[in-house]
Amino acid sequence: MSTSPAPPTAKPLPEGYALQIGIPPPDDYLHLRAGSGLTPKNAAQAAAVAAGSWYGCYATYTPHPSDDQPAPAPTIVGMGRIIGDGAWYFHIADMAVLTAHQRKGLGDAILKTLLAHIQAVAPEGLPLVNLLADPPGRRLYAQNGFVESAPDELGMQLPRTWVVQRGGGE
Repeated sequence: MSTSPAPPTAKPLPEGYALQIGIPPPDDYLHLRAGSGLTPKNAAQAAAVAAGSWYGCYATYTPHPSDDQPAPAPTIVGMGRIIGDGAWYFHIADMAVLTAHQRKGLGDAILKTLLAHIQAVAPEGLPLVNLLADPPGRRLYAQNGFVESAPDELGMQLPRTWVVQRGGGE
């Protein structure tokens, strides 16, 4: 009888930080992408993110209140989500942490939360978990067990200049 490895766990987050399950609201999603160096998206794209996601989580930060001020509201400072079928295919997307909040373990906690959810709820079998790793995230992904898929497989994309032609054509 084989046993599955324990889900990955992250170190505790620094004071003031917390993880929430779900997808950030569209305005926060746009802010996180732009503020972390990911390719900016538009409001229509951001509005569709929640419906197109299988699972996600985000990090919030609440500064310590001062004696003469009310407790501040938490701010969303990081995110990650999974696109997939919930059975065997899971694509990690939108891993982002605002620059001022990086190097605090938030990206690791977000990624480990996503991976633990896949392990907890995916049907028995070998799931395919993948992502596109830009240079700043590669170390984090490698530390969490991701390996390059080449030469067996190679990620491909249409150039960003590719545009879908809508209506009015012949």
